Amino acid sequence: MADPNGFLKYQRVDNPYRELAERVRDFAELQIPLSNEERKKQAARCMHCDVPFCHHGIFYGGKRAVSGCPNDNHIPEWNDLVYRGAVRKAYERMSLTNPFPEFTGRVCPAPCEKACAEALHGSGITIKDNERFIGDTANANGWVKEMGEAAERTGVKIAVIGSGPAGLAAAWRLNQLGHSVTVFEKSDRFGGLMMYGIPNMKLDKVVVQQRIDLMTKLGVEFVANTEIGKDLTYETLSEQYDRIILAIGAGIPRDLKAPGRELSGIRFAVDFLTETTKTVLEAGEHHVPKSLEGKRVVVIGGGDTGNDCIGTAIRLGAKSVRQLEITPSLPLERREDNPWPEWPMVLKHGYGQEEGEFAGNKDLTAYTVTATEFVDNGTGAVAGLKLIQVGPGFKLIEGTESVLEADLVLLAMGFVGAEKNLLDTFGVQEIYDNYATNNPKVYVAGDARRGPSLVIWAIREGRKAAEEVDVSVMQKVKI
Repeated sequence: MADPNGFLKYQRVDNPYRELAERVRDFAELQIPLSNEERKKQAARCMHCDVPFCHHGIFYGGKRAVSGCPNDNHIPEWNDLVYRGAVRKAYERMSLTNPFPEFTGRVCPAPCEKACAEALHGSGITIKDNERFIGDTANANGWVKEMGEAAERTGVKIAVIGSGPAGLAAAWRLNQLGHSVTVFEKSDRFGGLMMYGIPNMKLDKVVVQQRIDLMTKLGVEFVANTEIGKDLTYETLSEQYDRIILAIGAGIPRDLKAPGRELSGIRFAVDFLTETTKTVLEAGEHHVPKSLEGKRVVVIGGGDTGNDCIGTAIRLGAKSVRQLEITPSLPLERREDNPWPEWPMVLKHGYGQEEGEFAGNKDLTAYTVTATEFVDNGTGAVAGLKLIQVGPGFKLIEGTESVLEADLVLLAMGFVGAEKNLLDTFGVQEIYDNYATNNPKVYVAGDARRGPSLVIWAIREGRKAAEEVDVSVMQKVKI
């Protein structure tokens, strides 16, 4: 540890957000990075604990949640190197487990910070912001390309289906190991939800495209607008490639099957965010039309995606925004049954909610409420929602009915899983702990294997699956 008193000498300082009045007018990134000198101070706050909780993922809550980094990033080591000014060495250390710090440093909820020993009585270390600094510095100096170059080509050909974080991580690692990799993507651009599901103000698409372009230079082939089973068959893939990794995500959104669901103006959040990002890419982050001007927007769902929908609707000029959440509001402070180093189950105020309130939406979020019916305006479009309060076990409370007017309803209730028909196409009935399946040629990684989760989980899954594939194919080559 370079400075054993760093956490006492320096207060935590996060990358600040741009001013509210400024940032709601465009889709440019929210954060303003700190200076290099301030970043060193923030890295100095890391205590290099004898038994650090930050860099190892610890399950709790029936294995439904994780505290600490599920990717086993050796955080104290690269924090120490940042403090010493050895940023290249910090990047080299980090990239052994996380090849994409420029992504996670922007969008990861940072369970590592909540498991930080300093967070027991303080606010934890700025691990996420430090990670972004390392990734951005590495990209600016060309170090990423050097780390991604393959020493020797093996002649082995691998197909990766899906270009989200799991697919990209698998492709990056396989290419490092010398294999020839082709990534197939059904969309018109690469990056999966990082490209189209996460708004530009959280993750600038220039950052995603920069990595795609670099991987192309390093030898990875990317093929867009290709749907397996329609544009390309499993049989063709099986003949042309030694192994196939399915990194197709868990892209089926959870629906709300209430009367009137067929009305126009009721959309899945992911489709709304995708359409908006496409507009941003076409028009530019400062010139997006106010397509929701005069519209009343209702967001159903209280997670990160719901928060993104609120921020996006505000930027598109919505007249009003309301958010509905079926669960009760979380407490303001940790409960006794939720001790450190578990993720604190406390009420968060997201950037989108802050922007929604700034735009004049009072009582923005309603808790313990659900929609029972969508109201028709008489022309087949949604005009509102019939609501009712819910009690324990989500039991409907009679006598609490109300109607909320709406011109656009966004369903942001998460995802239910992968496309099973695609797994069936590859003959996958079982997925094993080592990412292999009952089909010896096919491996599965990311949300398609473990269900909807974090970007950092997907990166770990892709990296680990690639290494399992490498062992499999190289044993065959040696024989």
